[in-house]
Amino acid sequence: MAASFVLSSSIGAASSIAPSSRTSIFPRTTPRPTTTATSVASQDIICAVSESRGVSTTVGLAFVNLATAETVLCQICDSQTYVKTVTKIGVFEPTEILFASSVKESKLSHIIQEKFRDTSFTFLDRRFWSERAGHEYVERLAFTGDVEPIKIVLGGNYYAACCFAAVLKFVDLELNKTFACHSLRIRFEPSQGSMSIDLSTIVSLELIQNIHNAKSKDSLYGLLNQTLTPMGARLLRANILQPSTEEPMLQARYDAVGDLSTKEDMFVSVRQALKGFVDADKVLTSLILVPNNPTFQYAEQSVNNVIMVKTYVGSISMLCAPAGHRAVQQMIEETLNDNVMYQTRPLDLRNQRIYCIRAGVNSLLDVARQTYKEANTDATDLVAELAALDLKFDRARQYYISLSATQVESLPDVFINVYRRKKRIECQTLDLVKLNQKITDAHQEVISLCDETVQTLLHDICSQISGLFKVSEAIAVLDMVAAFAHLATSNDYIRPELTDTLAIKSGRHPIREKIHTKKFIPNDAYATQQSRFQIITGCNMSGKSTYIRALALMTVMAQIGCFIPAEYASFPIVHQLFARVSTSDDLEANVSTFAAEMREMAFILRNIEPRSMVIVDELGRGTSTTDGLAIAIAIAEALVESHALVWFVTHFRDLALIMGERNGVVSLHLAAEVSPDASKMTMLYKIAEGPDTNQFYGLALAKLVDLPPGVLETAQQVSEKLNQLAKRRHSKTKALAVTRRRNLILSLKEQLLLVRNGTMEGEALRKWLKRLQDDFVLSMAAIDEDAACLSDEDAPVPAEMNDNADSTGDLFSDDEGPEIHHSSELGGSLAQADRNQLEVPMSEHPLDNSSTRISRPFAPPSGIPAGTRDGLATSRSEDDDDSTTDEQDSASPMDYEMDDGS
Repeated sequence: MAASFVLSSSIGAASSIAPSSRTSIFPRTTPRPTTTATSVASQDIICAVSESRGVSTTVGLAFVNLATAETVLCQICDSQTYVKTVTKIGVFEPTEILFASSVKESKLSHIIQEKFRDTSFTFLDRRFWSERAGHEYVERLAFTGDVEPIKIVLGGNYYAACCFAAVLKFVDLELNKTFACHSLRIRFEPSQGSMSIDLSTIVSLELIQNIHNAKSKDSLYGLLNQTLTPMGARLLRANILQPSTEEPMLQARYDAVGDLSTKEDMFVSVRQALKGFVDADKVLTSLILVPNNPTFQYAEQSVNNVIMVKTYVGSISMLCAPAGHRAVQQMIEETLNDNVMYQTRPLDLRNQRIYCIRAGVNSLLDVARQTYKEANTDATDLVAELAALDLKFDRARQYYISLSATQVESLPDVFINVYRRKKRIECQTLDLVKLNQKITDAHQEVISLCDETVQTLLHDICSQISGLFKVSEAIAVLDMVAAFAHLATSNDYIRPELTDTLAIKSGRHPIREKIHTKKFIPNDAYATQQSRFQIITGCNMSGKSTYIRALALMTVMAQIGCFIPAEYASFPIVHQLFARVSTSDDLEANVSTFAAEMREMAFILRNIEPRSMVIVDELGRGTSTTDGLAIAIAIAEALVESHALVWFVTHFRDLALIMGERNGVVSLHLAAEVSPDASKMTMLYKIAEGPDTNQFYGLALAKLVDLPPGVLETAQQVSEKLNQLAKRRHSKTKALAVTRRRNLILSLKEQLLLVRNGTMEGEALRKWLKRLQDDFVLSMAAIDEDAACLSDEDAPVPAEMNDNADSTGDLFSDDEGPEIHHSSELGGSLAQADRNQLEVPMSEHPLDNSSTRISRPFAPPSGIPAGTRDGLATSRSEDDDDSTTDEQDSASPMDYEMDDGS
């Protein structure tokens, strides 16, 4: 079928008809300045939105494209945030959105108005939102074969039917246009069957438009748009915004792309045939979208529209022609003259309107046309009798005489209606005025009969227009598939497989590969449920963002039926795609970078599901390091639990350590080579297993730019000092843990001494000792945990690093760093404890703020002598004095011996 399209001569697209000006009859609560792009007269897509009442969040939508005569209806069971509704509206980008007047203050209307600020919003009276009217429009306007199926679908979709009625009523009353009977393409789109991509992801991944330059072709659409027809380009855009989740359709497209890629003759024939097609959708729409009050321009343009249909129909091979194709072609050939061509100049349009109909089609027209021809001949002969004068014509004066101002000094009285130009004189004679009137009368009769014949022809064509629209849709699919084949053969793309595993060998970023002149370094990827959350680290400019963006773009390409830039590719069917990669403030919403991050992540967490794909780039860098890491960990935990496929790029190395033991978590990094003195860095741009281990890569990158030498030297010195301080603190942290363990054991000793000197025995003593044992074990575990946490923290910035520091060399001294507070400070004094309670002593070290304090107050056993309890302070104080020796600081907790019986 693909190679069977045969072309005739190509003719330019039909000119658009400028509608007459009018006053809006519907109130707009958010008016915009009337411009060429945004006025009601020039709107292309109108959307109507209707929602259910009460707790339910069912939303009906109807989109009417006035440029292509296509209507899309859908009904969505949405969430309380109306995510699916906003996404669907964003795909179509309507220029006018309609609401019922009763929902001006509803949450849905506010959300949509906030998301689409450049769109006009109109509120229609509730009476226009009628389900019965929607069904009546379907019966009158839908293709004859589609009426019953659409009515059945709308029978269970009340809100979609109401929206359909409202949007067509708006077109009728506000735009003053109607569609011809049984000429409107109506399609019901279920909410399933396509990948959901939110607006933020569309923008940040540059699916349709380059984020830095709107005119640039450096976007996925710009790369893939190798189509040759406007219909194919529109279909490609719609597919990129709504990739399919239907495997049979994708496999069929892969087969078609494969055939065109391997069969060169067929590929060349198809591409050659596609070049001559006009914009069939717009041509056919011009026939069926009729003004309620037809203008003079519309009548003249009708003949051009028929000529465009003739060209379109003639471009279709009889082998591929739909039912009724030959009938349309025959009707046009029998009605129009063979030499009629597309015209744009006023006089040519006038003559075409008169002579376009074949002689013999209408006998009255033949007589009127002969009268008109004779009157024009008389006017020409009259001017020829006067002198060598020029006969001119315009719509206002009709025929008039034009002569040079230098030809005569003064005009004879026979000339009237004289207009003097710079070098020309324009005038008429009385006889010429009479002939003009005769011509006008004859012309009016001719055009009346011609228009009647043309409108009859248009009506007959519209009866067969459903097949012509279906051919247009087939051409669009063929054009898009041929464009994919062109990309596959010219860029070494391969056919992907659809499985449950994402596996890519030597995958390449499709856009970056085209932009950069150097050879793009490919990378591999592998993800299953056992490796669904992949943490990616690496230095700046190592290619982390490019890597995850490439995965997202290749997924979209696979689910629109396109081949992939890789050596091998396998993809699971993804139902939702989320990207959190933008780093700029949202000035319009008055939120910072961090607030924008949190808002986008909240949106993702609310809507994520197991069949989702998420890419996150540098989450948490818009706030402090500690808060950013904490939030990144919390969000990472939630993403792991969602069972979605997630690629999480971060500079937080601790994130990989903390999350590394979780089921389904994998650590990767983009490799780079740093010289031992950090003076040179080489980016490898290759993905590798494990977290990044490079140190001081920031200094190495800073040396690649022209920073002043003094700044780099200072940064190097500060970095070395901070590293030394971190090492010193790490060693002191170990000593601190030893001290805390010793104090805990000393406290245990004292409490056991109390028991030995007391009178408690039997079951009460056993329970008390068991409780004491549990407290000791928990406290010792807490000390070990605190020591591990402190050893992983970054060293604090010394107080000397402030504006009062004298010089860089004096920022640190060898004696600086955190002090170790000895036992009297760490453990406290038991003499300060309540006499009725004893508490396992815990550290109160300044660096111990984050430790988990585990203490369990308990009553001392009865029978302990009061003097013994009063003497605890003296006993503890003496032990604390001895605990400050270096030998005890370095001793093991088990080196301390208990008294006999303890």
